[in-house]
This record gives sequence, C-alpha cells and structure tokens, in this order.
Amino acid sequence: MKMQESEINEAFRAEVREWMSQHLTGQFAPLKHASGLGAEGYDAQLAKEWERELARGGWTGLGWESQYGGRNAPLTQQVIFHEEYVRLGGPGRIGHIGETLLAPTLMAFGTPEQKARFLPGILAGTDYWAQGYSEPGAGSDLAAIRTKAYRDAATGEWVINGQKVWTSWAHESEWIFVLARTDEVGTAAASTRHAGMVLLLVPIKQAGVEVRPIRQITGTSEFNEVFFDGARTEGALHLGPVGDGWKVAMYLLGCERGASTLGQQAHFRYELDLIIELAKRNGTARDPLMRQRLAKADLGLQTLRAHALRSSSEDTLFRVASVSKYAWSNWHRDLGELAMDVLGEQGELVLKDSALAALQQLWLVSRADTIYAGTNEIQMNLMAERALGMPR
Repeated sequence: MKMQESEINEAFRAEVREWMSQHLTGQFAPLKHASGLGAEGYDAQLAKEWERELARGGWTGLGWESQYGGRNAPLTQQVIFHEEYVRLGGPGRIGHIGETLLAPTLMAFGTPEQKARFLPGILAGTDYWAQGYSEPGAGSDLAAIRTKAYRDAATGEWVINGQKVWTSWAHESEWIFVLARTDEVGTAAASTRHAGMVLLLVPIKQAGVEVRPIRQITGTSEFNEVFFDGARTEGALHLGPVGDGWKVAMYLLGCERGASTLGQQAHFRYELDLIIELAKRNGTARDPLMRQRLAKADLGLQTLRAHALRSSSEDTLFRVASVSKYAWSNWHRDLGELAMDVLGEQGELVLKDSALAALQQLWLVSRADTIYAGTNEIQMNLMAERALGMPR
C-alpha cells in the first residue's frame, strides 16, 4: 500500500486533528499521552468514557464494513487516524482487544446472531473483551493448553474448567474469548495438540470465574490470572465449528500481529521523539556513538512502517505475521534500552517528571515484548517452517 496525500486524505487528516483538539480536553485531559493501564494519568473508567466519546464521533470501527456500522475507511485513512491520534496525545485504547482482534474474527467466523449481538457493543465502546489464550504450561506453545469445555446435557450450555494467565485487562472486561479443549467431536484422544479445540465467548462476571491481578515489575497490574471452575456460557457462543478452534484462534492472532501494529508504530514514533528530545536537552546527543544509535532507531522505525504498509493487504498479512512480530518486538526492546542510556543516572531514580517517567515505563514494559504473543524463538521457528514449505 502506498501512502499518498491526496486531497481526500488531507481533508481526512484535518478532520481528525480538529476533532481530537476539540475533544481531548476538559475531563479527558489527564488521559493525554497516557499509554495504557498502569501509566500515569490513565484511569480505566475515564478511558472507557473516552472510548464512548470516540464512538460518538464515529472514530471506532474505521475499517469495518458499513453493514456492521463502520466507516469502511481505506487502510490509508486508518493509518492517518492512528498517526494523528498519537501526535495529539490520544491515550492507549482500552477497547483494542474487542475492536481490532475479536471483531474481525467475528466478521470472518461468527454467525449472523453473534455479529448482531456483539459487534454493536464493541463499536459503541460499551463492551470490553479479554483474551483467554495463554496458560501456565502453554504460553508460546499454545497448542499445549489444558483448559477444558464440555456441554451440559440438560441445558446445552458450555461448562469450562481451567486457568488462563497473562490475561490483559480481564479485571476491566465484561467478556473473554476462551480457547479450550473439547472431545465433543470424537473421542478424548481427538482433543490433542491442534485438534479438538473450541473458541468460546464467555461472560466474566459470573460465579464460576475468578480474576486475580498480577503485580508487574512496573508496580501496576495490567495482567491477570483467570480461573474457570464450572464457568458457563450459552451453547451457541462458539466461533467457528466445534473442534476447529485452532484455525479461528490463529486467524485472530494474525490480526494481533499484523494490522494492529500500524497504529502501534505511531506510538513508537512518539516514544522515539521523546528520547531524541531528551538527548538534545541533556547533551547525550553530542556523543557520536549515541547519535549513531538514535539514527539507527529512526531508520529501524521507518523500516517497520514500510514493511507494515507493504504487507498490509489481507492476502499477505497472515503470511508475514511472524516477521512483523519478531521485527517490532526486538526494535521496541532495544528502544527501551536506548531510553535508559539517554536518561543516564536519572534512570536509577523514581522520576516525577511525566515525560521522563514515561521513558522509564517504556524500558520496563518493553522487556516483555519479545515474550508475549509468541516468543522470539517461536517466531523464528514459524518463519523457518514457512520458508522451507513445511505444513503448519
């Protein structure tokens, strides 16, 4: 995809700037430039109200088809929105998992009834979702999951037992999509590795679900453990055929590792600009080696953006998902280290300045980038298998 500033795109960019300037003020001012849960000034309830404000302005579901209530905006305009959103201080999106991960998967695999039930709440910023994939013994090796689901013969409902971990925002969500094993399609032996799985849509606020926040190195709790002990959901709330949950789960991960990184890179640019500004201010930029590292980071980010735009069409998006994830997570981890080196001795202190504290937070958070959503080792294995033409 080529980014060209046509008159239509220039008008759209101006529309975004005007709306953001008028609306990210007043009660929403504390959210400005707050990266997400745990960041200074990021209040979850205020962030949810901001999501509803975005929805009222028509800025959610930009790329969704009009039949689902979206704008059907071309990818160029979606990128423009993300760029201007970050430039003008737009906070991290608490509705991200529902809007950019679950919604496209619903559109691809959901029944008409499921789409009618769940897409409007995601679009309006009133329903929030968590992702129930990883388990204590099944992180990057997702096929090792042990959470089980079976149907209650009396009610037809699904009954779920097991545990998920590293579940982002579960404590702020109403729903969670859960990858589980089921032997409904055959014998118990059929439910092994990639076979016999189901992706279920499960309400969180029920007696059979317990959410336990995990305190992170940042001192905050963005992640959670989620325990299912006889949790229930309706019999019809499975995405795709029963037993074919792995295919649906992989489609969703393609959305996570592909299209959503276009918006992510706009925030990366904001972080890099903060580091460059600090390096100029504290004199670090006078060091030739530091200037070289800053230039390398800038070129790396431009490369990430070019790759994301080149591979943004749906027919290539899922084939290069591992390449994208491996590239951006390593670049961002290195950016966190660069931030601490530019901070110097200041980085060892608890900083009150919000901009400097954001750079400390960047370093702490980026330590996990090469682990979550598939470790570096897993991504390299996938890339090697595909290069050799091996079956997935």
